[in-house]
Amino acid sequence: MRLDPSPDRLLPADPSTRAIARTLYEIVRAAPILSPHGHVEASLLRDDLAFTDPADLLIVPDHYVLRLLHAHGIGLDDLGRGPKAVAPREIWRLFAAHWHVFAGTPVRAWFEDTLHSVIGLDEHPSAANADQQFDQITAWIADATSRPRALFDRFGIEVLATTDDPTAPLDAHAALRDDPTFAGRVLPTFRPDRFFDPSAAGWPAALDELHAASGMDTGTASGLIAALENRRAHFRSLGATATDTGVVDAWATRLPAADLERIHRAGLAGSATADDATAYRRHMLWEMARMSSEDGLVMQLHPGVLRGHHRPTLERFGPDTGHDLPLLTSYTEPLRELLGDFGTNDTFRMVLFTVDETSFTREIAPLAGFYPSVFAGAPWWFLDSPDGIRRFREGVTDSAGFYKTSGFIDDTRAYLSIPARHDVSRRMDAGWLATLVVTGRLAEEEAHTIARDLVDGIPRGVFRL
Repeated sequence: MRLDPSPDRLLPADPSTRAIARTLYEIVRAAPILSPHGHVEASLLRDDLAFTDPADLLIVPDHYVLRLLHAHGIGLDDLGRGPKAVAPREIWRLFAAHWHVFAGTPVRAWFEDTLHSVIGLDEHPSAANADQQFDQITAWIADATSRPRALFDRFGIEVLATTDDPTAPLDAHAALRDDPTFAGRVLPTFRPDRFFDPSAAGWPAALDELHAASGMDTGTASGLIAALENRRAHFRSLGATATDTGVVDAWATRLPAADLERIHRAGLAGSATADDATAYRRHMLWEMARMSSEDGLVMQLHPGVLRGHHRPTLERFGPDTGHDLPLLTSYTEPLRELLGDFGTNDTFRMVLFTVDETSFTREIAPLAGFYPSVFAGAPWWFLDSPDGIRRFREGVTDSAGFYKTSGFIDDTRAYLSIPARHDVSRRMDAGWLATLVVTGRLAEEEAHTIARDLVDGIPRGVFRL
């Protein structure tokens, strides 16, 4: 099968609507990419080394790919995620032989664009052409124009946010900031989640790491909070504009200081209970909002994921191996105390993400439609498909409009897929705007303005870029 994506892919089928969508898409097709939430390492761009091999570049680090191959009976140890030595060519052969399992998925859409538009392949992967394509990609990797910095420019990336632990020194960010040969902006994002669970086995050691990074005593809850504030300031000094928090639920409620310190001591002694841990985590989420209301870092919140659903896989292969799964998620009541305290604070800003799309219409859009501080985050993980993006617009626009949404976020470790992911969003939004035009709900001239704002003004403003 020829690999030649249609120029009209994902645009509406109705000819009159498609014509308007084409015009809207052309307005934003080549607009600079603002990526305010992702997981590419800053060191990739600092070091600017050639990628290792096709499997390590496109398959091994991408849990979107791993999870569906695993669902079809391919062991993670055969995909390069365990101690077993597997030749990269064998991993690519497995992927190519199972190309058909990705039909209809967003992974397929991203891969088709990446393989064709970035690498230059002209056939769909298959068992028959796996070796030939592996060699073609290997040759592409060896070319100097395929280095990370060259691709940063080719992709039109203006801003790329990473995700970083509070203890990270951020040396790569500092190096990129000070490098006169690099014009892009690579911003750290503060991710403090591992300090929220005093019942976790590694929590005392994490506190020691934070003490070493901040120079502040973390033996008390108040000391931990002060150390996190210290590290947030360091992140801000290197360009950070946001934090990122992924917790199992959105509850954020304060604890009395005495109870907070009691649980902290129990955590250090290894005796914190599950109820203690829940109360502590919910207080720390409130603290993150309090800090954002003071220092201006945009608070991204994405609750509702059960991490490491399959414990044997987690223990053998570690996290980010495809079995973090969605939960039903509520926001309205869980965030009531937090928003009562900070929801109308001029400095505070919160972007709410979800993997439970029923909450877009039921809770997130209504919250964004009242609170000046709240914005509806783009469809993310399990929902960042073309149909998920369309349902997001249908579900959120009635209550929140366009200007209380976040702009697209790609949330990816797969560097080469960044332009493809943004392109899918731009095409789907062009189609939705065109639908509003042909049904008389929006003037075409205003749709042109909104299309531009969705890829530039909105994310730039929401994330304070």
